[in-house]
Amino acid sequence: MTYGLKSVSMDDISRKLGISKKTLYQHVGNKNDLVKQVIQKFIGLQHEVILSITNESSDAIEEYLDLSRHFLSTIRQMKPTITYDLQKYYSDSWNIITKDHFNFLQNVIQKNIERGIDQELYRQNVNADIIAKLYISKNHAIADESLFPLQKYSKDELLIEFVKYHLHGIASAKGIKRMKTILKKQL
Repeated sequence: MTYGLKSVSMDDISRKLGISKKTLYQHVGNKNDLVKQVIQKFIGLQHEVILSITNESSDAIEEYLDLSRHFLSTIRQMKPTITYDLQKYYSDSWNIITKDHFNFLQNVIQKNIERGIDQELYRQNVNADIIAKLYISKNHAIADESLFPLQKYSKDELLIEFVKYHLHGIASAKGIKRMKTILKKQL
């Protein structure tokens, strides 16, 4: 997270862990394997947190806002070089993210929308499948530094505007009122 994936060597990793490279290679085949294992572990932990949020929230609006806070804290930790390095040098690991993780997130958002429709917090005429796919694609746009350079747009600002954009697009009057209530309590 600090130095990027490409610039850190297996020597650096073994030195930081206080083990020999030989010992490190007893657990991983090579750096690609290590990156893949780390990505899989990270995604597994993310899924646990996300499922915990969905199970513990009282309604769809609270769930969505809590998920957004979690996404923001995760995004804050990530350096832009991580995505670049994964795409360019570790495509197998990047494919795990784009296929497995993004499909998982899309499913979570779709279920959130369906829950919100059932709770009358989201408009009844919202197509949950389409909106969930749009949500995921818009997340890609937020992460695109050519569209939103970090020098001009903070990650916090982008996510907050995205949350408002999304909820105002799908929420019913009851949902907007609930969103405002939750946000007032948190300020």
